[in-house]
Amino acid sequence: MVGKQLGFADYELTTAKKRTQRENFLAEMEAVVLWQALIDLIEPHYPKASKKGGRPPYPLGTMLRIHLLQQWYSLSDPEMEEPLIEVPTMQLFAGIELISDRIPDETTSLTFRHLLERHGLGERIFDTGKALLAARGVTMCQGTIFDATLIAAPSSTKNKDGKRDPEMHQTKKGNQWYFGMKAHAGVDKYSGLIYSVVVTGDNVHDLTAAAELLHGDEQVIYGDAGYKGISKRPEMAGKRAEFRVAMRPGKRRALPDSEEGKLLDLVETAKAHIRSKGEHPVRVIKHQFEFRRHGCAALPRSSKQFPHFYSLHYLQAP
Repeated sequence: MVGKQLGFADYELTTAKKRTQRENFLAEMEAVVLWQALIDLIEPHYPKASKKGGRPPYPLGTMLRIHLLQQWYSLSDPEMEEPLIEVPTMQLFAGIELISDRIPDETTSLTFRHLLERHGLGERIFDTGKALLAARGVTMCQGTIFDATLIAAPSSTKNKDGKRDPEMHQTKKGNQWYFGMKAHAGVDKYSGLIYSVVVTGDNVHDLTAAAELLHGDEQVIYGDAGYKGISKRPEMAGKRAEFRVAMRPGKRRALPDSEEGKLLDLVETAKAHIRSKGEHPVRVIKHQFEFRRHGCAALPRSSKQFPHFYSLHYLQAP
């Protein structure tokens, strides 16, 4: 804008000699995200300015960018408000000018997320992302990696309804009990990008949701030891794909110290290297929902939010 007075933050950014990791990441996201396609998807459901006056809604583009910042940097609604005031790179990315614009507070961020959930826009954003990746040849559709992860949630009944979420259950893994949900993901073998998601209660076995993760054109399917016996499942009948499931840890440790045993161990190592691509998205999920503490607003309230969550985590912010 002509004649605009530069603030200290603007001067610091324009005179900096070295770009930070955050600047590089956000510049890349600015270039690769299909902003107009996402805005066109959400706009019919976004509130319009009232003819009767009153405070107009925040620009849809700004709220979308703030929502993405929350996902990339694992920020809850209260945590997002401060960076929009203090961090110049986030201000610029969100399109906020502190001199003239209002800063969206935590309630505004929460309302925007609920709008996406209420109209099922998370699933549609996910499908838009998949279509783009397929059109550009990023996903090869020849190999799938299965993986599943537990998402812990508060088991307390100290809420308005006095009940636990009916979609969440408890299960025992090892010697520890978990309460919450389980996210099952189908990951492209070559790119490491998620293209299918199924969300269930914690008590649903990994094998139960496996068939829903396939697109049907796989030549090879990888999974950890939890998917043992998948080729014998009735829903897998007629599948021409080769199943490469990891050996159970106990059986692998018991391999003989012979040429055959060493060869089998090398095969398992090769499988693990390929399956590691399926572990990368799981790391993002764990980082967001378990290894870092957030306010309740950052926790998933229902399975409808998970597909949207995945669509925003093709890349993780540094």
